[in-house]
Amino acid sequence: MAIAKQGDTIKINYVGRLENNSVFDADYESEPFEFTIGKEMVIAGFENEVVGMQEGDKKVIAIPPEEAFGPIRQDLIVVVKKSQIPSNLEPKVGMKLEAALEEDTKVEVLVKDVSENEVTLDSNHPLAGKRLTFEICLLEIV
Repeated sequence: MAIAKQGDTIKINYVGRLENNSVFDADYESEPFEFTIGKEMVIAGFENEVVGMQEGDKKVIAIPPEEAFGPIRQDLIVVVKKSQIPSNLEPKVGMKLEAALEEDTKVEVLVKDVSENEVTLDSNHPLAGKRLTFEICLLEIV
C-alpha cells in the first residue's frame, strides 16, 4: 500500500478542534479536502503529520501554535482613534472590519476593545496563539 510522501496529492477527511474541544473546522459533511504535500497549502504541522500515513489510516494530531498560525503578535494589535473608523460604523467588541493597509491591500481586523475615543483592532489570524487538534483520515493518495 502506498505511503504519503512529499509531492503527493492526497484526499482527507478531518475535524479541527480547539483546546476546549469546540470544532473550528470540519469537512466530513462535504467533499474530502485535497492538497499536495510540500506545496504549503496547509499549516506546517498538519502537512508534517500526514507524511507516512497510508490510505485508510486515521489519527489524532496536536499542533502547537508555532506549527499552526503562529503566536499572537502584539505588533498586529493597534489602537486607533474612533474618528478613524467610518462614521457609519459603530464598532463593538467582536465585530470584524476590513482595513486598508495600502491602496490595494486590505486585511480583516477584529475589534478587541472600544472606549470613548479609541478602538483596539487585532489583525492576527483568529487561530493565532492556539493549540489545534485534528482528527484525520487519509482517504486517498491521488
